[in-house]
Amino acid sequence: MGNAQARVQKLRNEIEEHRYRYYVLDEPSISDGAYDGLVKELEALESEHPELADPNSPTQRVGAEPLEGFSSVIHEEPMLSLNDAFSLDELHAWYARVSKQLQSEPALHMDIKMDGLAATLVYEDGELAYGATRGDGYQGELITQNLRTIGSVPLRLRPVPDKESIKGRVEVRGEVLIYKDDFLRINEAREKAGEPTYANPRNLAAGSVRQLDPKVAADRPLRFHAYRLLRSNSLSTLEEEYVQAREFGFIVNKEARLAGDISEAESFIEEWEVRRADLPFGTDGIVLFVNDRSALEGLGVVGKAPRGAIAFKFPAEQSTTKLRDIQVNVGRTGAVTPFAVLEPVQIAGTTVQMATLHNAGEIERKDVRIGDTVIVQKAGDIIPEVVESIVDLRDGSEKVFKMPDECPECQSKLSKTEDEAVWRCPNNNCPARVHRQIEHFVSRGALDIDGVGEQIVKTLLDNDLISDSADLFLLNAESIATLEGFKDVSARNVVEAIAVAKNPPLDRFIFGLGIRHVGRQTAIDLAKKFGNIDKLRSASLDELIAVEGIGEVVAESIATWFASEENQELLDKFALVGVKPIGVEIEDNQPLKDVTFVVTGTLESMSRDEIADAIRKRGGKISSSVSSNTDYVVVGENPGNNKIQQAKQHGTKQLDEQDFKKLLGI
Repeated sequence: MGNAQARVQKLRNEIEEHRYRYYVLDEPSISDGAYDGLVKELEALESEHPELADPNSPTQRVGAEPLEGFSSVIHEEPMLSLNDAFSLDELHAWYARVSKQLQSEPALHMDIKMDGLAATLVYEDGELAYGATRGDGYQGELITQNLRTIGSVPLRLRPVPDKESIKGRVEVRGEVLIYKDDFLRINEAREKAGEPTYANPRNLAAGSVRQLDPKVAADRPLRFHAYRLLRSNSLSTLEEEYVQAREFGFIVNKEARLAGDISEAESFIEEWEVRRADLPFGTDGIVLFVNDRSALEGLGVVGKAPRGAIAFKFPAEQSTTKLRDIQVNVGRTGAVTPFAVLEPVQIAGTTVQMATLHNAGEIERKDVRIGDTVIVQKAGDIIPEVVESIVDLRDGSEKVFKMPDECPECQSKLSKTEDEAVWRCPNNNCPARVHRQIEHFVSRGALDIDGVGEQIVKTLLDNDLISDSADLFLLNAESIATLEGFKDVSARNVVEAIAVAKNPPLDRFIFGLGIRHVGRQTAIDLAKKFGNIDKLRSASLDELIAVEGIGEVVAESIATWFASEENQELLDKFALVGVKPIGVEIEDNQPLKDVTFVVTGTLESMSRDEIADAIRKRGGKISSSVSSNTDYVVVGENPGNNKIQQAKQHGTKQLDEQDFKKLLGI
């Protein structure tokens, strides 16, 4: 027992040393095979001596049993968000305010703003106690088992010679990332296997650490980069925090630097705006903190952001590539939209192969031609777009694009009204329209049928199991189980998920019908006015126009949809298969009645649909663009620069996630 215990401890220390050399120093001293050999020996000893089990042993990184759900934890110190600066003028104004309050020009600690998921790790007496997400900044989800699987997360803090003891509580905050090269390899493998590729490294990293099965996280090349070390000790600067975090065994960005004044900070920003493509991870800016910890704390907090810190956001990333082709896509309302097929190019940490061209009029206005070298732009999660062609690089082989006369899916003749920029397929039974319509019907904003996505809808259509949305409710597990890729359990799950959706909220059902011009807000307005689907389907044009927020064009579109014999038959079919929408829930007390919101970026604790539902239930309205009528702009992670600038121009109040939730009363 004694010999085994000593050997186990020695192996754990040795493995930890090699982990540190590999991830932190980037100086591996043994091969991967030799490292694996040490881990296997440790596994064998722990198996023989279960009494030596330790949750922080290197062997426990492989992932434990799946969880039923995540519990939550209150952050002892809130994980605050940062205010943004979108120009050097805004940065200088922030520094002037800070300097005035401190009565001196402070040194700034600068680091790359990493595009990942914020997380925190708490150690007790040097041992990993728990790990959590940022959540709403005050309360996060416990994801300890998933974070344990990340090789760059120390399960024990390294003893630091000549430094204060690691005894007591140490909290380390940082970002969970997937490097760009790893992300490309994952997507290449999925593409070869015929599986759908992931959208971007940030979403994949965030999704991986929030899986209930830790083995999923263990299979992903996740990394943790530290950027704050919170504890009561002798550290006086953020620069010292970085040094000690590295000595504790964490990766900290080697690009981080100290600026003596704002001019040095400006140089750092300009350097990395040019060199950001050289980084192994995605970024959209630079984070700047007052370096002195006591000064930083003394500056306090404004709203939900520290006064002594700011995030400088880079402009949208651009690159050039070849435009291989221009093709068209048919949507659920028949809109035929052109899009660019590109030579693959890396922008903002993702491989871009397609980009929007908006409509034929935009293509003509920009004079974009097939074969052109084009400038492509991508900002955060926004769909890539073709900005312009580089005309001087044309060699005469380029071709002018012409919209097809016929629908590429059903060969119906396309049409376009004078007041619209979009060409449309008029055939309601066009295969592409039917596919997109059913896909819309099951989507999160509509009936939110769990597990029934684009690929399943396509499979069901291709195998003639459905022909419209109502057919979904006639499916049985036996029929689905015969399809390729399905088993008995997955088939039953699909049928059960569909059955749950038989009594959807009326507003979601109306939205799910895919009526042209009827978005989520209009669907809410219609549900509130008419109360049930029968009254709505028999409403006159005048009754529709009388609904607040619905103009003549929208009313005519709704009336035309319900007047269609095909659509009337579809509604009858829904009733026949047992689909009974229930009246929309609107709170009696409507504290946000007629208050208009615009949301930009993503909130950690709420999806876009949850945000919209919360606003509408309180009587508020959602808009997609900022105007003089907008009351609030809700700003999340990776917001759109245009909406921020518009909010400033109109003097519209901006809310961060915490202020927004406080306004909602949640």
